[in-house]
Amino acid sequence: MKTVILVIIIALIFTGCRIKRPAAGNSVSDAVRENTYPGAKFSEQSTWLLGFINPAQFTRPPHSEWYSGGFDQYIPDSTAMAKLLQINRDDITVTVVMGTWCPDSRREVPRFMKITDLWNFPAGNITFIGVDNTKLAPVVGYDTLDIERVPTFIFLKNKVEAGRIIENPETSLEQDIVNILTRNEK
Repeated sequence: MKTVILVIIIALIFTGCRIKRPAAGNSVSDAVRENTYPGAKFSEQSTWLLGFINPAQFTRPPHSEWYSGGFDQYIPDSTAMAKLLQINRDDITVTVVMGTWCPDSRREVPRFMKITDLWNFPAGNITFIGVDNTKLAPVVGYDTLDIERVPTFIFLKNKVEAGRIIENPETSLEQDIVNILTRNEK
């Protein structure tokens, strides 16, 4: 019995996308916290988007339920956005690994899309990969990404990894992007 409990505790520690209550003041709806919407349970495999994802899929049901509200309600920090607008976007690419079953992904991906929209970031420079709840994706070369938690935002400058945002930003999503992309600049 103790072994079973220990295995469960270890599994909870090492699985990403922890399901937790957002901090007070967070605009995440009760539906996101409870992992359901009318007619959709995102814990059910039938709702998962796996492999390469076209972000237009987020705007169609059932995903539009979490995506549209998250996108519309998020107001990025204007100071961080001003800094992003000064960064040359031409040599930057981003890979977003997410699980549509994951509350953290459903919270952060719409915010990321709002930021990239305001930043005028080229949509063709973003790749979305959907994973199952074991963090696996049917994508050739996916195993080289070393994904442990979702969402994971991988930023590359000139095809070299500049940094990652894993699961939750340290400050805010937009400020963490600025920090990653200006880390080695003088």
